[in-house]
Amino acid sequence: MGCLSYFMEKHWFRRQQRSEPKASSATVCPPSSNGSEESVSKQRSESSGSVASYRSIPDLYEERAGNLRVFQFKELRNATNDFSRMLKIGEGGFGSVYKGSIKPLDGKGDNITVAIKTLNPNGLQGHKQWLAEVQFLGVLEHSNLVKLIGYCAANGERGAQRLLVYEYMPNKTLELHLFNRAYPVLPWNKRLQIALGAAEGLAYLHEGSEVQVIYRDFKASNVLLDAEFKSKLSDFGLAREGPSAGHTHVTTAVMGTYGYAAPDYVETGHLTAKSDVWSFGVVLYEILTGRHSLERNRPKNEQQLLDWVKQFPAESKRFSMIMDSRLENKYSLRAARQIAMLADACLSRHARERPKMSEVVERLKQAMQHEDLDGEEEYVEEHSQTPSEAADKTVKSARRRMLHLIKLGESANVGGRRRLQL
Repeated sequence: MGCLSYFMEKHWFRRQQRSEPKASSATVCPPSSNGSEESVSKQRSESSGSVASYRSIPDLYEERAGNLRVFQFKELRNATNDFSRMLKIGEGGFGSVYKGSIKPLDGKGDNITVAIKTLNPNGLQGHKQWLAEVQFLGVLEHSNLVKLIGYCAANGERGAQRLLVYEYMPNKTLELHLFNRAYPVLPWNKRLQIALGAAEGLAYLHEGSEVQVIYRDFKASNVLLDAEFKSKLSDFGLAREGPSAGHTHVTTAVMGTYGYAAPDYVETGHLTAKSDVWSFGVVLYEILTGRHSLERNRPKNEQQLLDWVKQFPAESKRFSMIMDSRLENKYSLRAARQIAMLADACLSRHARERPKMSEVVERLKQAMQHEDLDGEEEYVEEHSQTPSEAADKTVKSARRRMLHLIKLGESANVGGRRRLQL
């Protein structure tokens, strides 16, 4: 039973890059060195940085891999009480996530609560995502990215075991707090703080790290929340390095989640940092409305969130109609309008017209300066009527009822005449 020694071998990373542009492999052993010149050239064109000074994520991982702990499978099995169902806190296509408890690295002090992701050994995509997670989170470090503590790769009676150990996030995901009615309503100010933290995480990936990283799967379920509701991006299985100098995009197979992927990426396979910006715009509208990007149980004209909100532009008097009713009008109307306009900018059809994430961060900070929870005032203003308006509405309603009765009477007379003729 061994643990990932091949991650430390330089030649493995070189071959890995040639055989799979996404820095992943479908096998446990180092892949054979059969990468063609074409695949090598493609990888270089898709990389970040210049050819002369470029250092890829695997290159950087070689330097920083010592920051991650290497666990024995037995340790993690004990940490989760043999992967008890009582400790399961999540499940997806990749496998299951368990709450566990591990000893500190030096063996002293109290145990550390962690989240342990076990990859489905029968899922090829899960294995690729696991490899990408180790490499990306072994290199990237930011307060708005989830921390990867360590990993384990073991071969035993149960087959190949691939596990990841993360810091534990007790408040789970933004998705649960926005859409699950079993959870308390997420207050307005917390929503803005979460959005800002997620934006800062994406800005770091795009503009702050040594290698530009395109997240490729930004959505509410991938935004984790710590004990203080600080947001942290998780799940880097689909992440990619950005384009190299002189190149505008990375050409890749379209992957991600329906409803969040930018249309230009879906149509062409051209991936850029602006693809993430589009996804962020979708989540901004989810935060405002409390609705998923797609809800098939709603009336047809309301199922697609982005189509529905177009009926209520940010500058219109009817804008408050889109706001999450669970907020009970306790939100800043000016801030909400500014955030909706920001979301619209992120959702520009042409990628070049979307703002950079650093610009998104600044505009969110500006919106957050409006602290007055005046949404209720707007609601009252829109729904209040003067006495004359109320009287006019009553007269019009009575007139409609009278016309309806007249039409019913005419229909009855016609039916009677037809019966007499027969």
